[in-house]
Amino acid sequence: MLKALSSSCFQGRLKLSARFPAAVVNVGEGRSPLLRVLGSLTSPRGGSPVFWRKAFFCSERDDGSEPPGEAKAEEESEATANVAAEGGGAEEADSKASSAIVSMNPRPEDYLSVIALPLPHRPLFPGFYMPIYVKDPKLLAALVENRKRSVAYAGAFLLKDEPEIDVNVASGETDKSVYDLKGKELFKRLHEVGTLAQITSIQGDQVVLIGHRRLRITEMVDEDPLTVKVDHLKEEAYNKDDDIIKATAFEVISTLRDVLKTSSLWRDHVQTYTQHIGDFNYPRLADFGAAISGANKLLCQQVLEELNVYKRLKLTLELVKKEMEISKIQESIAKAIEEKVSREQRRYLLTEQLKAIKKELGMEKDDKTALTAKFRERLEPNKDRCPPNVLQVIEEELAKLQMLEPVSSEFNVTRNYLDWLTSLPWGNYSTENFDVHRAQKILDEDHYGLSDVKERILEFIAVGKLRGASQGKIICLSGPPGVGKTSIGRSIARALDRKFYRFSVGGLADVAEIKGHRRTYIGAMPGKMVQCLKSVGTANPLVLIDEIDKLGRGHAGDPASALLELLDPEQNINFLDHYLDVPIDLSKVLFVCTANVTETIPNPLLDRMEVISLAGYITDEKMHIARDYLEKTIREACGIKPDQVEVTGTALLSLIENYCREAGVRNLQKHIEKIYRKIALQLVRRGLSNEPEVDSPKIDPQDSSSTSEEAVEIVGDDQIGKNIDASASSVQANEIVSEETEHATSHDAAVESSEVPEQVANKGTNNVGEAVSSDVDKVVIDVSNLVDFVGKPVFHAERIYDQTPVGVVMGLAWNAMGGSTLYIETTLVEQGEGKCALHLTGQLGDVMKESAQIAHTVARAILLEKEPENQFFANSKCHLHVPAGATPKEGPSAGCTMITSMLSLAMNKPVKKDLAMTGEVTLTGRILPIGGVKEKTIAARRSNVKTIIFPSANRRDFDELADNVKEGLDVHFVDNYIQILELAFESKDAK
Repeated sequence: MLKALSSSCFQGRLKLSARFPAAVVNVGEGRSPLLRVLGSLTSPRGGSPVFWRKAFFCSERDDGSEPPGEAKAEEESEATANVAAEGGGAEEADSKASSAIVSMNPRPEDYLSVIALPLPHRPLFPGFYMPIYVKDPKLLAALVENRKRSVAYAGAFLLKDEPEIDVNVASGETDKSVYDLKGKELFKRLHEVGTLAQITSIQGDQVVLIGHRRLRITEMVDEDPLTVKVDHLKEEAYNKDDDIIKATAFEVISTLRDVLKTSSLWRDHVQTYTQHIGDFNYPRLADFGAAISGANKLLCQQVLEELNVYKRLKLTLELVKKEMEISKIQESIAKAIEEKVSREQRRYLLTEQLKAIKKELGMEKDDKTALTAKFRERLEPNKDRCPPNVLQVIEEELAKLQMLEPVSSEFNVTRNYLDWLTSLPWGNYSTENFDVHRAQKILDEDHYGLSDVKERILEFIAVGKLRGASQGKIICLSGPPGVGKTSIGRSIARALDRKFYRFSVGGLADVAEIKGHRRTYIGAMPGKMVQCLKSVGTANPLVLIDEIDKLGRGHAGDPASALLELLDPEQNINFLDHYLDVPIDLSKVLFVCTANVTETIPNPLLDRMEVISLAGYITDEKMHIARDYLEKTIREACGIKPDQVEVTGTALLSLIENYCREAGVRNLQKHIEKIYRKIALQLVRRGLSNEPEVDSPKIDPQDSSSTSEEAVEIVGDDQIGKNIDASASSVQANEIVSEETEHATSHDAAVESSEVPEQVANKGTNNVGEAVSSDVDKVVIDVSNLVDFVGKPVFHAERIYDQTPVGVVMGLAWNAMGGSTLYIETTLVEQGEGKCALHLTGQLGDVMKESAQIAHTVARAILLEKEPENQFFANSKCHLHVPAGATPKEGPSAGCTMITSMLSLAMNKPVKKDLAMTGEVTLTGRILPIGGVKEKTIAARRSNVKTIIFPSANRRDFDELADNVKEGLDVHFVDNYIQILELAFESKDAK
């Protein structure tokens, strides 16, 4: 059987006015002759479609059902015979694909009585769809009711023309007469042969029909709505091997091919039909040709009524021949009115001819030859080190490029692919410097402190020196913002003489950013690692992955899972990018990741990294960083000479303690920039005129966005924390005047509160001139005039109490912004028999609420043991509050502080002065270890705390701290709460 089309159904509509691609049919040796012919029916677009109708294509048989019994066996035998006739080149698609026609029960052939629907314009052929309008409400209601009862079939019959009605009458008048016909009058006007149609949808008065099989009216059953009895018709038996039938069918195909050369309308029909229809046999070929032709409706009705396949093919051949003649006339008219080639087209043709002539004479190479030479020249230096499988892919793509036309889309895809393949540094490794002393010097020059990170890098260099080669590692630097995590990456690369590449994955939600896009996508690009290797030109760079704790996750995949392959030393030796599709060796790459917290990093990813924690800077360290790096850099950026300004140590200390208490130094940098911007403005004004100072216009000293206008360079996170000499003499800080207010929000509060009111800005601008001597152009910044430059202090004393009252205890907290102190306050609400209750406030999290309940239970047990006669908890309603209620608080480490606060209230005793504690408590009174020991210790020093209580399990963490951090602190390590009780309360009653 002729197999020109797919066996699947096409549920949709084909507008004949639509345009389609020129060639969509694949032709193979095993396909049928019809498919091979139709597959060649492609030509440039031409002509404009003029037909009004739409078509629906379906893979069902002409009669709309599967052949039962012998008919089905006959169809299978026909298929087998045709396979043999066509040379056995293609496998027979025996099974039916899913049909666009909804399966009904009973089958369509079981309908012997159907509602008759008149068609005024054209008959409906099997396998096509047609929308009609039903104006009769009763008929429409009957169709809707039948559809609800799963009887979604009706008969569609062409309407005969009345003798007195002109065939050229307006369609509106014809429709009007059709709608008025009913009963016997309508029955007489219907053609005898029609189509069994399935009702697919009813919207308003529009009914959409799909043709199934031919019908013949036998008698009328009902008049309103018109219902008729029908016989289901089948084609007469025919010999598929008959030469006349074959010749007629192929003549139809040949005619279609000729028409397609001049008419885009027919080409669109055939291409769409060949994509979506099932087995394309001779009867369907005849129906198809008649259905899409523009012939008179009576001629199409003749094709519908003809059951002899040969005669039906002949009728269709006549119709398509007429269409071919019409197409020729249309083409001749188009040629007659077509103008000569435009000047631009003529110039283009001449240019192309000139290129061809130059190429023949050897005067010029074409684009493909030049590109090939360029790629081979680029690959030549690394060819010996390039993996064999990559060389093979490159050679294949170069050969493919020579065969493609430059105007094709595949040419651009191949060219871009080769560009990336030949740009990568295959086997090109930069020479590393394994001099430990040099690396130590570079790290000390660039950063103050950070001994843990420096030690780890020196270990890495030492191992590489002993082995003679280094391996890639994955290091994760975790710490608060502004402590120098990014800048340490640059210093490590400089110490190792490696190339440096940085990219951020914060908010990244697309796996393609890591693994690349497939080349089939438009605008496809490789992943970040491939872009990195191309950018740096070596295969062993240092790659800094910023904000790895802020990875996103969306519909495009999970980037954290994609990073598992990238950051696994066992897997990245054969890292596969989706775009390149060849393995890349990343085992020599040194990965350095940065994160504020490690809790949000997925455990499988965290397990592949070596985490090094960077705590916040204490005051001494900030003084070093500000004096030895930040101040110098900002002064040079503002164009100010060292002898024109002096910032005293007390002013810098006050700036750190009262304005910039966060763990990092980024906010400190911003405040120093404000000072120098104001100084620069005053120096410029005095330099332009020697007259006395006049009132300055209002200036917003907090406008950091104006930095670029005032030539002040913002030092990014990659430079924060740098110091010119780690062995510089320590700057002794005076006694801390004021303390930090609250923990996690200190950084945000500093940024928000540092906005100076307009009056303060004016005052600061006007008073800056007072710091300038009339004889010497030198500005001195000290504590007395610091407020004129940076506004009022942001932070005030965090220590609300010099001596904590009864029920109040100082605790230590820690988060991503660093450490801070906070108070736990407990007070009595009411007393009475059985009034035992605990009320919690302060925006506490679920874990902290649970800690409070545990603390209440443990405190009752301890009080019962120490003072059996004291029934405070049994008869008292207490209120526990953690100040800074606008700040969310969470964590278990406040357990021992809560117990101490409750016992202080119950025993009416205040705790020891200058005491702070932290630790999680179990119901049995055991003290569990906590995190952030360094941050909490720094926070305690800022608050002038002298005595700290830590869990015993944290002794090792405390011992690792620098001596200047531990200096002057009385630290106690405890295992159970009874030890805290003895340390917290004075031996004698306090007033």
